[in-house]
Amino acid sequence: MPAEIRKTQLFVENTLIEGGKAAATPLKMIAAIAVLRNPWAGQGFVEDLKPGILDCAPGLGELLTEMVIDAAGGGDKVEGYGKSGIVGVNGEVEHVSGLIHTLRFGNHFREAVGAKSYLSFCNTRGPANAPLLIPLMDKNDAGRRSHYLTIQTSVADAPGPDEIVIALGASIGGRPHHRIGDRYQDLKDLGHDVDNPAAV
Repeated sequence: MPAEIRKTQLFVENTLIEGGKAAATPLKMIAAIAVLRNPWAGQGFVEDLKPGILDCAPGLGELLTEMVIDAAGGGDKVEGYGKSGIVGVNGEVEHVSGLIHTLRFGNHFREAVGAKSYLSFCNTRGPANAPLLIPLMDKNDAGRRSHYLTIQTSVADAPGPDEIVIALGASIGGRPHHRIGDRYQDLKDLGHDVDNPAAV
C-alpha cells in the first residue's frame, strides 16, 4: 500500500544578513517534509524491504519534489539539493535508508531540477523533535563549496516510535559571502590534474 502520511511540513528560511553584513543576494533554503507510518512497523525483522520501498518511495519522491518546486518557484531556480530521513526508535536505520536511497525516490527530484550530481544525504534514528539535518550540494557541480550547506529543522511531534520522517531540501543560492574557494583550487595546489578527476 502507498505511504500512510500523517502530515507534511514546509520549511523556508531566508538569510538576509550573515556575519553582520547584508547578503547581496539572500540565501533561500527550503525543506519539504513528510511524516509517515513506518511500513515495516510491528513486523519484527523484515528480510525483504523491497515491497515496502516500491509501495512508498515513488509517491513520496513525487509529493516532496512538488512541494519544493512550488516553494522555489520552479525547478530551474534550485541550485543546491539533498535528502534526509529519521526513523523512529522502534525502527531500523535500514528502513529510512530504504526509502531515500532508491532512484524511485530521488529521481523525481533530480529530473525536476535538471541535476547531474548525486543527492547528498543523512539518515538517522531518533525520537520526536530530533534534529532533521539535510546536507546540500550544488546540483551540477560537487566541487562548488559555496553550496555546501545544511538545513537544520525538526518536527515537534515526529517521528513517533513507529514513524519515519522523510525530507527533500533545496537552496536558491549559496552561502552569503562565501570565500573559501572551490575544491578544484585545492586539487590544483596539490598538483592534481583538475581536468581529469579519475587521476585524483
